[in-house]
Amino acid sequence: MACTHATPFFYSFIMANTIDLTRLQQFGSLELIAKQVVEGFITGLHKSPFHGFSVEFAEHRAYNTGESVKHIDWKLYGRTDKLFVKRYEEETNLRCQIIIDNSSSMYFPVRDNPGIDHPNKITFSIYAAAALVQLLKKQRDAFGLSIFSEKVEFATQARSTNVHARYIFSRLEKMLRPLSSGEHRATFASESLHVIAEMIHKRSLVIIFSDMFDHRHDQDELFSALQHLRHNKHEVVLFHVVDKDKELDFKYENRPYKFVDMENGEELKINPHDIRKEYTRAVHDFKKNLMLRCGDYKIDFVEADINMGFEQILLPYLVKREKML
Repeated sequence: MACTHATPFFYSFIMANTIDLTRLQQFGSLELIAKQVVEGFITGLHKSPFHGFSVEFAEHRAYNTGESVKHIDWKLYGRTDKLFVKRYEEETNLRCQIIIDNSSSMYFPVRDNPGIDHPNKITFSIYAAAALVQLLKKQRDAFGLSIFSEKVEFATQARSTNVHARYIFSRLEKMLRPLSSGEHRATFASESLHVIAEMIHKRSLVIIFSDMFDHRHDQDELFSALQHLRHNKHEVVLFHVVDKDKELDFKYENRPYKFVDMENGEELKINPHDIRKEYTRAVHDFKKNLMLRCGDYKIDFVEADINMGFEQILLPYLVKREKML
């Protein structure tokens, strides 16, 4: 996509107030919030058409035809009419690497009080990642975390210990802090994803939270980096994190606004009505091209609207996990 069409993607409506973490802290620690999200999701699964997913995560896995029957939990079979095998502490079924884009564009929309019920893109991604870590921990899977913006800021290998989980929760909590005034982090997704791909040595499920706005505007490089993540038979899920109303549908009132590029500070004064048609065409073309390329590379593309809750994250993860195991 030409640079002239890419620039509006980084624009954010200016809000004067700074982010106040008090409201976030009243919910308790990020780990506690993640537990509440997962428990609510599991309860919902029991009552939904997806109740076929096992929620006996901590102690069981599905029985595979042909294996020994000595570890089958017959009491659980009596309750569910399905065969599950008791699982042991050392057993790890899956390795998952969670990747979060921490560039300035992910802090859109700028809010005076972002939280789990009213997030911006980075807050939504952090809570979604924390919920996935909690779910992975309950399933005794291994999990790692990578964070990037202009470069790879943080990376761990996948492990399944409680100590490792607390370490990741601690790092995610630090990301809830707002950007400093005047701080701009450009997105070099293509370079960072290439580096992260080289760090993942064993076959893994790779989960990306990003708006996929690369500062270099070179889509071929960006798609090459996504393809690189498919090496070594990794499975990849891209959660394309967006504020659908503002970023895709450009729903602003018909009056003048001041927009600012969150990644370089450039300002633009304009009436959204004057550019809505051109803007929405450009951004939907970008999304369509991204979806098509993901399809070509066998990458699962999931639009993650920050206003639509976390089931849109946890359910596709469970579907992918079932297919992999």
